[in-house]
Amino acid sequence: MSSSQTQTYAQRAAKHPNPSAKALLDTIERKKSNLCVSVDVTKGDEFLNVIDVVGPYVCLIKTHVDIIEDFETSLIEKLQALSAKHDFLIFEDRKFADIGNTVALQYSSGVHKIATWSHITNAHPVPGPSIVTGLASVGKPLGRGLLLLAEMSTKGSLATGTYTEEAVRMARAHSDFVIGFIAQRRMDGVGASAAQSVVDEDFLILTPGVGLDSRGDSMGQQYRTPKEVVTESGCDVIIVGRGIYGTGNGIDIQAVQTQAERYRAAGWAAYLDRIG
Repeated sequence: MSSSQTQTYAQRAAKHPNPSAKALLDTIERKKSNLCVSVDVTKGDEFLNVIDVVGPYVCLIKTHVDIIEDFETSLIEKLQALSAKHDFLIFEDRKFADIGNTVALQYSSGVHKIATWSHITNAHPVPGPSIVTGLASVGKPLGRGLLLLAEMSTKGSLATGTYTEEAVRMARAHSDFVIGFIAQRRMDGVGASAAQSVVDEDFLILTPGVGLDSRGDSMGQQYRTPKEVVTESGCDVIIVGRGIYGTGNGIDIQAVQTQAERYRAAGWAAYLDRIG
């Protein structure tokens, strides 16, 4: 078991060099929550309502602002206000996948101006290192952090084997900006040569596909429990969406609150089990 698995979130925050990673680890410890809620709804009002309800229970909110049909700039201002109100960070799940110059423009400009408000974003490593340098040219001066998609939770994902190893090598080469991975397990030592020392590296692992009541859906998503993800696989943050706010129209505030606290408690208990 690596040191990052046995250390507390607070111990890791104290020595992490990236401002966004440090802030996330501090928030997890302060709120006793390693829960990230993925808010995949298409209406602005519902988007804000879900976030306001789950906000007290999460360390991180994951967004897909490009799916919001009535998006306007004021939505981001309201999201930032909720971030301050409920003490959570924002992760725009953009999954950049282009050459460096293009992703730098996508990150900084256009309608959404992601870098101005999202503490963390992510990218596919498939274009090679230029995608990291392009995003870093925008995000690093702002103290942002990048996650690379090393593994995915969908059935038949191609992000395995050598692909995953190359993603980790890319992260090591840019560890001042790449703070971790979307993955299903810890990446400690993956892709490292015999001569490399990876004892002190601390990449955060954020893991989608977490469910307490279902093992999958009709579109290839596969679910694991918080215990499987955090205790057994050593991951740091559980990402949950429909398991908390459902799939129907409108939200039942009481039900969403109950589920958010249920997942928060399960994720935290799994972490306590891991660190002993």
